[in-house]
Amino acid sequence: MLWGPNTDEARAIVDEALTHVRDVNHFDWTFIAILALVFIGVYVPHIKEKKWDAIGAALGLYGIHWLCEIVNAVICHFAGYGMWHVTQSSTSFILLIGVSWELSMMFSIAGFGIELMPEDKHAKIMGINNRVFFVLSMSLGFSIFEIFLASTSAFQWVWPFWGAIPVWILVYIPFFIAAVLGYDLKGKKKKIYLAAIWAQVALALAILCPLGII
Repeated sequence: MLWGPNTDEARAIVDEALTHVRDVNHFDWTFIAILALVFIGVYVPHIKEKKWDAIGAALGLYGIHWLCEIVNAVICHFAGYGMWHVTQSSTSFILLIGVSWELSMMFSIAGFGIELMPEDKHAKIMGINNRVFFVLSMSLGFSIFEIFLASTSAFQWVWPFWGAIPVWILVYIPFFIAAVLGYDLKGKKKKIYLAAIWAQVALALAILCPLGII
């Protein structure tokens, strides 16, 4: 499936899913297990080894992920449907209309893939700057996998103009650009960059959640 099906069936699935956003009735203990694995298994070793650049990449990507999910939820509030939706069929908790707990935890560590890049930001892979190669290849891989996700009951595209190509350009490329910046920026610039992203996330959540917009 390359594009949203634009069918009544897809809308019915999404309409049902919208009633389960932040519904704790689907909670199970995998929620805690995944959180522990992410923090203790991934972040703690990086903190212990002081791999601040890799952590900066992970937090940069994760912050942009949250901003994209917030924008998607705002679109849903005003247009009736977002660009993408998750359903209650395979999650312990839906955070926002387009992201489940399990999916969000995956994005919280996706930026660590940047450790596959050469330290030299000018080195080339297949004749392409390695940073550009990383952004294009990783974002394309995620976009292709989303085609599979959209064919399952757990993830839904609705709008006919939304699909693998726009999600690659408008979502995943920005994700991995954010990771590269979080990795390559140094010192005070890195701190300002990450603080600016996460301040926007915190402010948006603090305003929009109580208003019932997201």
